[in-house]
Amino acid sequence: MAIAAAAAVAVGLAGAVASHAAGALGGLLKVRLGGDAQATRLVMDLDQAASGRLVADGAGDGHAVLVLPTVSAAGGLQGQGQGLVKAWSVDQTSGGARLQIDLAPDARIKGRFLLPPADGIDHYRYVVDVISAPGQVRMTSAKASAIPVSLKLRPQIVPVIHAAPVSLKKVIVIDPGHGGHDPGAVGAQGFEKDVNLAAALALKERLERSTRYRVVLTREDDTYVPLQDRVRIAQRSGADLFISLHSDSGGDASVRGASVYTLSDKASNRAARFVKQDDWFMKASLTGDRGVQDILFDLTQRNTKNRSAAFANTLVTHIDGKAPLLRRSQRDAGFMVLLAPDVPAVLLEMGFVTNAEDEAFLRDPSERKRLMSSVGDAIDDYFAEATRLASR
Repeated sequence: MAIAAAAAVAVGLAGAVASHAAGALGGLLKVRLGGDAQATRLVMDLDQAASGRLVADGAGDGHAVLVLPTVSAAGGLQGQGQGLVKAWSVDQTSGGARLQIDLAPDARIKGRFLLPPADGIDHYRYVVDVISAPGQVRMTSAKASAIPVSLKLRPQIVPVIHAAPVSLKKVIVIDPGHGGHDPGAVGAQGFEKDVNLAAALALKERLERSTRYRVVLTREDDTYVPLQDRVRIAQRSGADLFISLHSDSGGDASVRGASVYTLSDKASNRAARFVKQDDWFMKASLTGDRGVQDILFDLTQRNTKNRSAAFANTLVTHIDGKAPLLRRSQRDAGFMVLLAPDVPAVLLEMGFVTNAEDEAFLRDPSERKRLMSSVGDAIDDYFAEATRLASR
């Protein structure tokens, strides 16, 4: 009977998620914490059922990230921690609501599950359990019995943290194209890979002068990073924006100018195949229902492509006048680094290293800094506009 009841609950949750995916996003009501330095529980109160995708469990670096694709957290929330949780924040990304948790040393997420309305509680609760795991020691039954009552399946008595809407740091992943044994295009003065890295470091410096961003580089020196790993870095970082920096080349040495690429419609199926290689996009599905997963994937990818196009337009506007542009400066393609379905992404071709003027421009530190400053301004404006629209 217990198995049958569990199956019935799972079917109900699957139906709720499928219906929800086809309609409006559910809302985050509040976040609550309970527990101590041995085990801590975080509870997200939701007005609808939802599934979660664990991006990082916090083991190693103490930063855990969880994305709930069908939940809206417009405006964002954050709060002080308790027990093993030092601090937490929830913000809205193109992939859904993103929960970020700063954990105590040696802590990690042990498990997650969804509780349906029951026992006088009229809303869903997404539960995240954090444990202290030095050396990844498994919790014994004796330790488990010592968990406070507030950590058992009674979230209604977990202490409440009232969190006010805040502006949260955006995660920007910068990808310097090529590297290591892959030099990229060859100009009269050297390799493309070196120009790309210098530009990425200049953009990182520009963004870090602001307190609004956390910047991640896919490479910081002359090393080779496989293309699929660059996408994974963006996904694992919970990136709000991914920008890949390249320098173009061509057979005609007179051709010059920058251009910006976003993912083409023809490459959408390729993105789906890429995602399903190890099912990393919907690995945390409650039901394993591929139909539900496909709905969520399609909704997420469509939203991401719209955001990518919006940023590409902003970027071209800011670059214009700072560097020459190709006549058709906004383009689309199926580049591997643009395939993440939940991260807005563009590939910026900064100019042609096969053109003497463009190469000289890109190798001039002052001109390169000026160009990356305009890219930074575009990023500022893109997120400012997104915030303005969300606050309507």
